Amino acid sequence: MKIVCVGRNYKAHALELGNSLPEEPVIFCKPDSALLPPRNPFVIPPWTQDVHHEIEWVLRIGKVGKFIEPRFAYRYLDAMTVGLDFTARDLQTELKNKGLPWERAKGFDGSAVLGTWSPMPAEPTDHQIRLEKNGETVQNGNTRDFLTPLEDLIAFISTYFTLKKGDIIFTGTPAGVGPVKPGDSLEGFLNDDSRLRLNIR
Repeated sequence: MKIVCVGRNYKAHALELGNSLPEEPVIFCKPDSALLPPRNPFVIPPWTQDVHHEIEWVLRIGKVGKFIEPRFAYRYLDAMTVGLDFTARDLQTELKNKGLPWERAKGFDGSAVLGTWSPMPAEPTDHQIRLEKNGETVQNGNTRDFLTPLEDLIAFISTYFTLKKGDIIFTGTPAGVGPVKPGDSLEGFLNDDSRLRLNIR
């Protein structure tokens, strides 16, 4: 099982971090060890002082696919939820400034949090995702605002990586990312349904 992530897929988020808008999807991967075990709190690693929350629409692959055509992409998905892509922003900035890969800032243990799954709808549709921190909404976005639509994302990813049953795709985060600290409580929503709750330590 692999975790494929999409960066800068919402215009407002790219701009809030001072990044240029990509001409094609920005793709990176997390190892399966990045998955936070269910019901565990997220513990801020001792080597970072600036971990940011990033709520995302998350998809699960239901069958093997390679060079998937956009018009068939939806057939390869079997479940959806929301997830958190935690980012050590200070380390990421340091590595980017040196022109180095920044997987360490994205793929560390516990940096990928998944909510409860539900089956994919029968037909493609837009989905609202939202994150509350300590009871206040900090991120709110809709999949219709993707810079690269879902069908094209699946086609693009499968050009480079064979997608296998059980693989997970984080599709990008809307604006509003920000730091977390010990004692914070996060709750993620998909179409106003609560899908994950997480305490920060």
